[in-house]
Amino acid sequence: MAEREQRRDRRDDRREETPEFADRLVAINRVSKTVKGGKRFGFAALVVVGDQRGRVGYGKGKAKEVPEAIRKATEQAKRQMIRVPLRDGRTLHHDTEGRHGAGKVVMRTAVAGTGIIAGGPMRAVFEMLGLQDVVAKSLGSNNPYNMIRATIDGLTQETSPRQVAQRRGKKVADILKRPETEAAAAPEAVEA
Repeated sequence: MAEREQRRDRRDDRREETPEFADRLVAINRVSKTVKGGKRFGFAALVVVGDQRGRVGYGKGKAKEVPEAIRKATEQAKRQMIRVPLRDGRTLHHDTEGRHGAGKVVMRTAVAGTGIIAGGPMRAVFEMLGLQDVVAKSLGSNNPYNMIRATIDGLTQETSPRQVAQRRGKKVADILKRPETEAAAAPEAVEA
């Protein structure tokens, strides 16, 4: 009896160790193969997975049954996750553009309360990433696979002021200084 309880405790510990990911099914495509006896149907699923705190990934899976295709896609998405730095945990640090094939995506930062203004597959990526305020526009391809790849491409280019400062060997405060304030401070120094 005690062994059974210990086993149950171990199982519970394993569940707590794995971080909880949210997933969103973006597209299911039914494909058919014509064979001698008729048609064989298969399914392709496109899934976006994220922790809603700055990590997101996408995956695609193919199988004879829909649930199996979704499971495969979810597993692939969890393996391909990327981390994106967010400003205040709600928006992007700077405007960015992503490309993949004929798909082009433009993503812009937004003020608090704007919400997610984006179409279809891009919205799924932003929701799973944990963005709350962003304005995005998809140009070119409306294929969900290319749209998601272009969005992920743009998000990988996103850098935080801390990363820029580290790369340049400066302090974050030096990076965030506004040029207007420096120009306004210069005439005062000359007069004194």
